[in-house]
Amino acid sequence: MWRALIMLSAVAMAQAVSATGTAQPVRQIGQPGGTGAYPAIAEARSDAVGTTLYRPARLPKSPLPLVLWGNGGCRNNGLSASHFLRELASHGYIVIANGAPEKESPVLAALPLVIGPPAPQPGSPRVPVNRPADETSVSQMLAAIDWATAASRRKGDSLYRQVDVTRVAALGHSCGGLQAISAGLDPRVDAVIAFNSGVYNRQGEGLSGVRITKPDLAKLHTPIAYFIGGPDDIAFPNAQDDVAQIAHVPVFMGNLPVGHGGTFGLANGGDWGRAATAWLNWQIKGDAKSARWFVGADCILCTSFGWTITRKQFPETP
Repeated sequence: MWRALIMLSAVAMAQAVSATGTAQPVRQIGQPGGTGAYPAIAEARSDAVGTTLYRPARLPKSPLPLVLWGNGGCRNNGLSASHFLRELASHGYIVIANGAPEKESPVLAALPLVIGPPAPQPGSPRVPVNRPADETSVSQMLAAIDWATAASRRKGDSLYRQVDVTRVAALGHSCGGLQAISAGLDPRVDAVIAFNSGVYNRQGEGLSGVRITKPDLAKLHTPIAYFIGGPDDIAFPNAQDDVAQIAHVPVFMGNLPVGHGGTFGLANGGDWGRAATAWLNWQIKGDAKSARWFVGADCILCTSFGWTITRKQFPETP
C-alpha cells in the first residue's frame, strides 16, 4: 500500500505547474516556522519522492549538517512531526524525513490527556507477530545521505554546496526511533536520538518490522539520547533496558511524563523540540552552551520540573 501512496505523491508533484505551464520540481508546504535564526520551510521535491525536506527558507552561506528522521509507526508521512522538524531546521540543519508529505496536523494548544498506548503490565501477553509491513525503512533513511550528497554537488540545485554530509544525525519517533538506532550503526552517522522508543526486550514482540536486536546496541559508535514519555510510555521498559546495556558510548535518557506521543504536536515540538535542538547543537556542532542541557549536576534538564535523568559514560562538566 505504501508504494502506491508514494506513486500517487509523485504524480501529484509532477502535476504541480506554474502559471506559464512550467513544471515545478519543488513545492513548499505551509509557512516558515521555528524559533531559530533561520525560519524553516517544508518541501516536496520531485527528485526525492517518498521523502519530505525541511530547510531554512533563507540558507546561510556555510553548509548545514544533515538530520535524518523516521516517523512514528514507520509511516509514510513526512509531515507527521512537521512542527518539530521545522524547529530543528530553523537552527541551521537540513532535515530529510522518511515519507512523502501526506498530511500535516495543526499545532495543538495542549497535549491530550491520553497519548498513545500505555506501557504493558508485567506478565502481560506478547503483542501478536502478525502485523502490517512498515511503510518506510532504514535503507530509505540512509539513502537520504546519498541523495543529499548528490544535491549538494549539483550546480543549480537549491541545496548546491549547502549540505555538510560529514555531520549527520539520525532521529526518530517510536518505530522511527528504531530506524534511527539502526541507522546509527552506519559509520556516516555521528549522533542518534530515539524518541519514545527502544529495542524490543523480546524480539518480535512489537508492531515494528525494523530488524535490530539488543546485541546490535554494542555496535553503536556515537553518543545516543533517549527521550521517553515517562513510565506510562509503552517504550519505557525497552528504552530503560537499552540504557542499562549500553556500556561503551555516552548515553542519555530523559523521561518526561507526556506519554508515548511525546510533545511533537505542540508549537515547535514543545520539550522534544528544545531538547533535541540542544543535543544536536552539542553533538553535531560542538556547542558548549548546549552541553549544559545534559552535563553536570545542575544541568538544565536535571533541574527542570518533571524531568528524570539517567546518564552513562558521560563527561562531568560541559
